[in-house]
Amino acid sequence: MTSSVHQRYTASIMNTFGPPKLVLTRGEGAYVWDSEGNRYLDLLGGIAVNALGHAHPALVAAVTQQISTLGHVSNFFATEPQVALAERLLDLLGVGPGGGKVFFANSGSEANEAAFKLTRRTGRTHLVAAEGSFHGRTMGSLALTSKEAYREPFAPLPGEVTFVAYGDAEALAAAVTDRTAAVVIEPVQGEAGVVVPPEGYLQRAREITREHGALLWLDEVQTGMGRTGEWFAVNHWDVVPDLMSTAKGLTSSYLPLGAVAIAPEIAAHFDETVFYGGLTYNSHPLSCAAALAAIQVIEDDDLVGNAKRLEPVMRRHHEELARRHPSVGLHRNIGLFGCLELVRDAATNEPMSPYNVTNEVMTSVNRALLDRGLFTFVRWNVIHTNPPLCVTEEQLDEGFAIIDEALEVADRAVDA
Repeated sequence: MTSSVHQRYTASIMNTFGPPKLVLTRGEGAYVWDSEGNRYLDLLGGIAVNALGHAHPALVAAVTQQISTLGHVSNFFATEPQVALAERLLDLLGVGPGGGKVFFANSGSEANEAAFKLTRRTGRTHLVAAEGSFHGRTMGSLALTSKEAYREPFAPLPGEVTFVAYGDAEALAAAVTDRTAAVVIEPVQGEAGVVVPPEGYLQRAREITREHGALLWLDEVQTGMGRTGEWFAVNHWDVVPDLMSTAKGLTSSYLPLGAVAIAPEIAAHFDETVFYGGLTYNSHPLSCAAALAAIQVIEDDDLVGNAKRLEPVMRRHHEELARRHPSVGLHRNIGLFGCLELVRDAATNEPMSPYNVTNEVMTSVNRALLDRGLFTFVRWNVIHTNPPLCVTEEQLDEGFAIIDEALEVADRAVDA
């Protein structure tokens, strides 16, 4: 069956992501099974999407109930799940109904695209983004993504964008002028390797944008919905943005959904009739019902607290691996959002595979992880761990024991 599906995949699907590693058939909680019946522990979480793991009964029930009554209605009508979800998101942000507005989209990229459009309503076109950033693959969100390898094939891209070093408040202050529409920042950078901002950086970004009448836009596509041990990562630093985009864990992967929360004083200045933000599946009641159920489970089971409680457990595993393996350079985590950077030279932290996805060592490490029954996200020279928020300490122990074994492949490359 596996070889047949692979052949059909190759024959009919664009090779955008490379050949699939496995053919998966089902999942339950933190585990998935492939077409050969092999079980895998999922510390990939759909790249920080599957907040509740797989086949969570509350989400299955919510989606089943909603599709049996109302699936899709277009943007011309309102539904209870749409309104209720906007209210819940505003509650989680601490502002409540009337304390802001929510715009729904279908993904993180589309949420960022909508936020990009909103910045244009300021009458300014200049934006400032961070080096190491990733904001999506639509033309607008790609323009704000720093990695040249992503942007170059599609140039010229929209916007007048200046990239500055992440965490450097002086560089940010120098780049923002009275022509700047917005500063867009991930409060914790994801693709760059779970980079946490230095103390005071986000507060200073807030001050700089206010000084110049620019918007502060925080991208919480990966970090929202409890991933970092708070409902939103910005809660760690007590900063109030003008725009905040989120997606990924919003429905715990059951259906695509993204959102932009807009501060009330900002929403009041935009003429919504010319926003041109309409999308076919805006506020799709099925997706909104899934998101409401996911939020309820996260709240009832205190999964934000679970991410906070397990943060030191993940850090302990990282520290042990760094002591045991010369291939491990830097390691970082906040909540259940972690990474290990692999290096060729432990003394200089020279990366194992800088921006070379075909690097043989990293490919071998990824293969070793899969062969031992573990999903993680191996990207460039980094092993990312984004487990479901419902993961247990025992499952983390199981996963990091496998990473420990797989790192021997990288150690041999360092020794060589």
